[in-house]
Amino acid sequence: MKVIASSLRKGNVVDMDGKLYVVLKAENFHPGKGTPTTSVDMRRISDGVKVSERWRTTEMVEKATVDEREYDYLYEDGEGFHFMEPNTYEQVVAAADMVGDDKVFLTDGMKVYLQTFEGVPIAMTLPQKVVVEITETEPVVKGQTASSSYKPAICSNGLRVMVPPHIGAGTRIVINTADLTYVERSKD
Repeated sequence: MKVIASSLRKGNVVDMDGKLYVVLKAENFHPGKGTPTTSVDMRRISDGVKVSERWRTTEMVEKATVDEREYDYLYEDGEGFHFMEPNTYEQVVAAADMVGDDKVFLTDGMKVYLQTFEGVPIAMTLPQKVVVEITETEPVVKGQTASSSYKPAICSNGLRVMVPPHIGAGTRIVINTADLTYVERSKD
């Protein structure tokens, strides 16, 4: 189906010249003068080659129809990352380069959305917020709690995030998976 270029988002699949590409990043540019454009970074599904394209925002682009369903993450092995469809118990294996840097968020039983094309996973959408535990951070400096200065902390999954001064080691926090920012202290 044809869509305008400005509507493309991360995870969409585009059909160009008979080959399928998954969108990694899409940005719209609206210069003061000239034509607004959409710049898109994509990965070719067949061989993993990364490509950059630029279209006028009103240009029509062929969007491939993919199956998007919720899957449960099971485990990782030499074959790749294993996911199970909760209703049919059908399992799919995602390649390591498809999962990419998002693998640090995957925990047993986590629900993610996988886009599959002809049964092969081509893109993954994580939950917007994930709970992680802080393993290491600087100690609280007395009198610093009122300021808005954040301090670096290392999470149980190895990520580095900036947290408010009152957060200490062992605290469970909620982080945004899109930009790796601290959201709040976990309620559990």
